[in-house]
Amino acid sequence: MTAPEGAPEAVLHDRNWASERREALLCAGALLALLLLIDTAANGLDPGRTALWAGLALLLFAVLRPPLVTAGEGWLTSRGMLRTQSVRTDCLVSVRWLDGVAQRLVLRDLYGVRVELDPKVLTANPDLWHRLERDARTSTERGLLTCGATALRQLSRRIDSDTAHLLFKVSGLD
Repeated sequence: MTAPEGAPEAVLHDRNWASERREALLCAGALLALLLLIDTAANGLDPGRTALWAGLALLLFAVLRPPLVTAGEGWLTSRGMLRTQSVRTDCLVSVRWLDGVAQRLVLRDLYGVRVELDPKVLTANPDLWHRLERDARTSTERGLLTCGATALRQLSRRIDSDTAHLLFKVSGLD
């Protein structure tokens, strides 16, 4: 998807973000309702415990709420509750995986800025992935991206595999 001559490049965003945020809000709301119900049935509510339960539900929402990932030509931004991180994707110097309980893709640009994002965002949003891949290719052509070819290939294979599985499923060839 390229913009017409002279027109600005479209801003791409995570299409699943709103539904994931809504799910996080529902989980936090359900927890709050359950805690208030149990506390009311057990020994009545008081303002102190109500505030404690509300704080606990708010903390759960903060943990579950996904960051909003947006991208355009030459940049990618991850906007969380407390901070926003932006990286120049046309000036990437490294791309690597962080393994752990939640896998993360770490992008670092020429200016030392780094962004961590869940690779599932890219697999679920092929347009974001293609924008990142084009910009990473630009970084490679400029001789900037020295560390990360393997991580990008692994992600590309994962996205291709997920797309193929989806096509087979939709066409009934499971």
